[in-house]
Amino acid sequence: MRPAVAQAAAELFRWPIRIYYEDTDVSGVVYHANYLRFFERARTEWLRALGYSQERLRTELGIAFTVADLSVQYRQPARLDDALIATVALSEKRRVSMTFAQTLIDSADNGRVLSVASARVVCVDAHTFKLRALPDALNTAQPVQTPLS
Repeated sequence: MRPAVAQAAAELFRWPIRIYYEDTDVSGVVYHANYLRFFERARTEWLRALGYSQERLRTELGIAFTVADLSVQYRQPARLDDALIATVALSEKRRVSMTFAQTLIDSADNGRVLSVASARVVCVDAHTFKLRALPDALNTAQPVQTPLS
């Protein structure tokens, strides 16, 4: 039996997002940089669901995560008042990094995919920012294969 952290990490994580006026440009469409915020929040909540807030990682384990590589495809616009779901799936894990496959889905429109992203984050010492190995608890997390539309 896998540890609870590994089991939770191997599942597709979903985080609800509502589009507010502050997220949009003058036309009511989400500004492109805000998609990065949505994806970041979903990854943070994925960690929290595993029992690790960013603050706990920093203060108790002395680590932080920083984005090393990011790719985003914008497929359809998100608009003011849309109800969306941001997904997170661990797609690759290495000694000092994790890569996540993420989607932003319109929850009210049969799961229409608005955006797809891949984010590689590296584990660093919270004070020196030098690379550090993933903590044991996260190192047991197993990648999950999810079809991304």
